[in-house]
Amino acid sequence: MSKSISGFSKLSKSKKIDWIVDTYFSNADDAKRVLKQYWNTDERLQQLHDEFIENTITNYYLPLGVAPNFLINDKLYTIPMAIEESSVVAAASKAAKFWLERGGFKTSVISTTKIGQVHFIYKGEFSTLKLFFSKIKSKLIQDSKSITANMEKRGGGIIDIELRDKTDDINNYYQLHASFETLDAMGANFINSCLEQFAKTFKSEALLFDAFSEEEKQIEIVMSILSNYVPDCLVRAEVSCKVDDLSENDTISGEAFANKFIQAVNIAEVEPYRAVTHNKGVMNGIDAVVLATGNDFRAVEAGVHAYASRHGKYSSLTHAKIENGVFTFWIEIPLALGTVGGLTGLHPLVKLALELLHKPSAKELMQIVAVAGLAQNFAALRSLITTGIQQGHMKMHLMNILNQFEANNEEKETITEYFKTNTVTHSAVVEAINKLRVKS
Repeated sequence: MSKSISGFSKLSKSKKIDWIVDTYFSNADDAKRVLKQYWNTDERLQQLHDEFIENTITNYYLPLGVAPNFLINDKLYTIPMAIEESSVVAAASKAAKFWLERGGFKTSVISTTKIGQVHFIYKGEFSTLKLFFSKIKSKLIQDSKSITANMEKRGGGIIDIELRDKTDDINNYYQLHASFETLDAMGANFINSCLEQFAKTFKSEALLFDAFSEEEKQIEIVMSILSNYVPDCLVRAEVSCKVDDLSENDTISGEAFANKFIQAVNIAEVEPYRAVTHNKGVMNGIDAVVLATGNDFRAVEAGVHAYASRHGKYSSLTHAKIENGVFTFWIEIPLALGTVGGLTGLHPLVKLALELLHKPSAKELMQIVAVAGLAQNFAALRSLITTGIQQGHMKMHLMNILNQFEANNEEKETITEYFKTNTVTHSAVVEAINKLRVKS
């Protein structure tokens, strides 16, 4: 029977585990063994991991793989990917090799502006509020100088602050809508600190503004927080080649491939049910690199999917066309990323991943991540319009099925060889395992 507990966060790690295993597991010793199995033997490294978050009891591992042969703006990369899904790394690698022989990926950063907002309630005339804002805007910025000084030295800081009237949506609701440049930092802490200072100054100055009535002076700050929707922090990645160069073998011509590929993209542009799965494929590549480089994949996901809906209907993130005999496939995507701050200077594997990528700036990382998403989507569409998605995916999934049935190395070798020429399905693999074990 589950039970509540007081003061859990104050318990030692071992006491936390004792309570967890005694409360929730029928075999406490076995549960404890599994938890401790994933502890790092280096005590300093384990303590570092323990202190990333609260109430840690163990580490949760994901595989870190690499996809080589990415030619991006004429520079070769091997891209780190942290992900558990079969075939993602293989698909990215295959797409990289395909485009390596056709000029590689071309990328550019369109803009890097990030947004934060102070949400507040004001009961009074908007004209008076506008007058107040115009008089104190410079003070909002000046009062934040202690926060922005270091960022400004590097070329970043506050870009602008706007007053926005949102009363059509909620009675008496307004915003201070601020834009920022945070350079190589993702900038969440910097932006939130600035916003909280804006709110403090805004509220205190309102009490001193003579044109406000006593009611108008009582501005209610609801919250001050950055936005993970960053439609002006955009990067573009594309690949292109002559249509005839798309043909790899005699099974489909370059022209037929290009036309069918564009039809598949067009469907994702107009059909939300398809667009969600289409974009999930993009995010397979993006999230894997974002996670490997210590960035916030939840923020990226939220911002990207909002961007995919910016025209009022959820649609494809990627696009394709043929012009003058040239096939082009591209993506424009919002990515707020950092290469300093957060886990980037703490997690040993994150530091390794960034070094693997030639120690990129935030702008360079935006371009690499966008390429990973485009490559993943290309690989998925290429499979869908030719052999079908399951042929490659299930062969990559084969090892997972074998591990579920605790196949030994000899069994894995025999069954893998068998499925080189046979269709992989879960039932077919189970049947092959059973037959092999009966013979044994």
